[in-house]
Amino acid sequence: MILQANAKINIGLRIIGKRADGYHDLETCFHEIPWHDDLELQTSTHLTMISNSVEAPADDSNLCLRAARLLQKAAGVTTGASIALQKNIPVGAGLGGGSSDAAAVLRGLNLLWNLNLSSSELRSLGADLGADVAFFIDGGSAYATGRGEILEHCLFAIPYWMVVAVPPVHVSTAWAYGNLKQKSGYAARKLKTIVTEQLHDRKIFSADVVNDFEPSVFEAYPLIQQTKRTLILSGATFALMSGSGSSVFGFFENELSSRRAAASFDTTVRIFIAPPQELP
Repeated sequence: MILQANAKINIGLRIIGKRADGYHDLETCFHEIPWHDDLELQTSTHLTMISNSVEAPADDSNLCLRAARLLQKAAGVTTGASIALQKNIPVGAGLGGGSSDAAAVLRGLNLLWNLNLSSSELRSLGADLGADVAFFIDGGSAYATGRGEILEHCLFAIPYWMVVAVPPVHVSTAWAYGNLKQKSGYAARKLKTIVTEQLHDRKIFSADVVNDFEPSVFEAYPLIQQTKRTLILSGATFALMSGSGSSVFGFFENELSSRRAAASFDTTVRIFIAPPQELP
């Protein structure tokens, strides 16, 4: 079985406050993009894995193996599987590649092992591994609250050419939360309303769709700030860091401007370009 595991971007990321349990409440819009890893699953007597990337080693730290073991235990499965991962999405870039891989394993093994678990059941298992994993079970677009695990799927398409730029920097999510410069006060409207209804209004969108991690991350990692600045100077109508970084995405009015922006980066920056989307 061959599967593709897509990346995501965060269109806006508001940190609402710290909870009593130590986690943070947040508000974001997850949006799946077609930059993908490739996985091959086959039935086997044991659970085994290989990976083409030293940054995504095939050991117990890999979410793919953890997802397979979790599903195996939850469903009482004795059959194993071999997992082969072709890593294309940059690791630690705020694009959710590892979570997407884990979600693909849950979906794929559900079919391969004939478990017939529902999407809701798979999301519940995925949430045990991380909020992003639960999102990727269905993918698409979703408004997320709580720790990111409360998902409200919604339909919207990005009508712009998109450039995703990933500089050679890794930002620890734990560090980003620990060094967060908390804001006070937000737009009265939910982020979902702004993203789904004001995507064409550059002024409103740029004012209200923010990533609260940017100030502290940009201070510590100026290369990420420079990446965003380069996208804007290259003609992006909107640019924002995704997650806790290091990826930054920009929206462009046409293909020519998007490709010119991409060409303005040196070879150390990984680039992904996507055309405008249409609603399914």
